Amino acid sequence: MANSCFELVDTTLRDGEQTAGIVFSAEEKYEIVRILNRVGVEWIEAGIPALGTDEQDILRNMLQVNARAKMIAWNRADINDVKQSFACGFEYIHVSLPVSDFHIQQKLQRDRAWIISRLREVAEYVRSSGGILIVGAEDASRADREFFLQYAEAAEKAGAIRIRYADTVGVMEPFVVTETFADLTQRCPLPLEFHAHNDFGLAVANALAAYQSGVPLVSVTSAGIGERAGNTALESLVGAMEHVCHHPFTLHLEHLPPLSEIVRAALERKVLD
Repeated sequence: MANSCFELVDTTLRDGEQTAGIVFSAEEKYEIVRILNRVGVEWIEAGIPALGTDEQDILRNMLQVNARAKMIAWNRADINDVKQSFACGFEYIHVSLPVSDFHIQQKLQRDRAWIISRLREVAEYVRSSGGILIVGAEDASRADREFFLQYAEAAEKAGAIRIRYADTVGVMEPFVVTETFADLTQRCPLPLEFHAHNDFGLAVANALAAYQSGVPLVSVTSAGIGERAGNTALESLVGAMEHVCHHPFTLHLEHLPPLSEIVRAALERKVLD
């Protein structure tokens, strides 16, 4: 059953900037935040402080923008990364770890026990430092479901306010999404956020299926930009939810065209030697 309390997490500035060839200027980033606030998006994933001092300076200034939306810093599960997020002034701290055996073993050369232990260690640091924890489960769509739930339980006990279920390589389809979240929305101890990738052109359809299955949050980017084939397109998802699913939004969509212009300009910008 669809969730009436449904929110968007815009990650144009984080996952969106992982689009090949895209680099937003500092002023473009500030303007994206202003526009998203005028639109009325509830959450903005602002960036990755661990990328370096230039990014940290931009993120500090970004937090000074008069923001209605809650601003999130994305982090690996590394205390040094989290320290840099706090130094920038972030309160909402996203900490991400892989949960599929393939990523745990091939990417990190670790095991499931290490993932749970590292989550607890970093979560304790976030909590003891006064942060609000959001946990990411990378490659969740290829993970053992019972291990995902074990990871979610550890996150809940560590004080997380929600967990992101990431279809990191875009291998889900709407029927699988429906079955998965019909189960997880009943069993997961935390509110779920669905993060879709568009490798097979199914990101918007999968996000709609997640919404219809009761998932309360979905990640989006302007024009669906993002790593590889991109993410769930903000404009397409909102349009489909309003006109196909008849979900009443209070968003101010008349402010979206300037955001699309910034993204289009960044996509067309030439990289000079």
